[in-house]
Amino acid sequence: MIIKENVEVTQDLTDKLAGIRKHLHLHPELSFQEFNTVKYIAACLEEWNIPYQKIGETGIFVDIIGKKGEGPHIGIRADIDALPIKEDTGLPFSSVNPGVMHACGHDGHTTILLGTVYNLHQRRSSLSGRVRCIFQPGEEADGAAEQLIKLGVLESPAVDAMLALHLWPHLPHGTVGVKYGAITASCDDFVIEIVGKGGHSARPHQAIDAITISSQILQALPTLVTKASNPVEPVVVHVGKIHGGTASNIVADRVILEGTTRAVTRETRKKLKDQITELSHNIAKTFGGNAIVNYKESHPPVINSEAVTRVLEECARELLGQEKVVQLKEPSMGADDFGAFAEKVPSVYFRLGTAQDGHPVYDLHHPKFEFNDSIIPIGVELFTYVILNRLQKGVE
Repeated sequence: MIIKENVEVTQDLTDKLAGIRKHLHLHPELSFQEFNTVKYIAACLEEWNIPYQKIGETGIFVDIIGKKGEGPHIGIRADIDALPIKEDTGLPFSSVNPGVMHACGHDGHTTILLGTVYNLHQRRSSLSGRVRCIFQPGEEADGAAEQLIKLGVLESPAVDAMLALHLWPHLPHGTVGVKYGAITASCDDFVIEIVGKGGHSARPHQAIDAITISSQILQALPTLVTKASNPVEPVVVHVGKIHGGTASNIVADRVILEGTTRAVTRETRKKLKDQITELSHNIAKTFGGNAIVNYKESHPPVINSEAVTRVLEECARELLGQEKVVQLKEPSMGADDFGAFAEKVPSVYFRLGTAQDGHPVYDLHHPKFEFNDSIIPIGVELFTYVILNRLQKGVE
């Protein structure tokens, strides 16, 4: 067993990582536009004489090969993109890019992974196997993780298990939140185009009212949650945008409904797609119209492997103490494209709390969201401890 002191982040590295985080927060970039972010990550790795590889236009990864011989191939993912949000934190290192902000903690994730790369690189003599540290672009967009998978980021050699964390303002600072099974939901979008027949309101019998059809569909969609889904399984079907009609005395010939679905199982996710399509078609047909459903699959649910999650939980308790680890009671209905990795290999995605007494709590994607840099070495030490103590020996 590697003793805890062997994973400790030095004060020099702590200071360096604080500077890295501030630079990243100052210079956020949107999904698939992280060109300067990747250059900066590469510059940090070059300063440390750590080899890296580019993947895609704005992705980068590092393979740390242990000197103790053969062993598992473990992956760690950090997302590097920012959001189209105007920052309102008042921090001295607030974003200099107008309308763009690291409001989801990805600057922290990136910094934690850079620190983990440095820590593990320095400890290669204690490491067997290989650790692939993936700096992933475009998590806030569609399909970014899936793109890297198609480009082979889980291959050559094959990755045996994956890890990822997300900073979480709903847990006390330094607390690890663990969830077995689903921890985040899928997120898919749909557009329903209702096609009727236009006409004058004085002669409604000569027209087919797309607004009436859309109202019937709107009333029926919630039954997919209340009547057609397992009542103990969380499901969301939400319509957030409606467009239709041209004048008060005209029968609308076309209405557009736009919405999203969330589910925590792959089976329910697929079923929702089929149900929304069938329901829309049948209702429109009943009123003499037609419904064209465009259903776009985005992020799958993140479903944690029991074995890898158990390893993470045990290591967190050993390193941080029993009181610093909690089992989350329910999944978040938010989404993360780490689910694409979890579909391919056994994985664990966990929360790392950032809430501090005496400080207001702002949720992810809020223009005032921020966190204290002291969370960074905690994340680095936890990743290092999990890799060196347990995962390099394989998951039992």
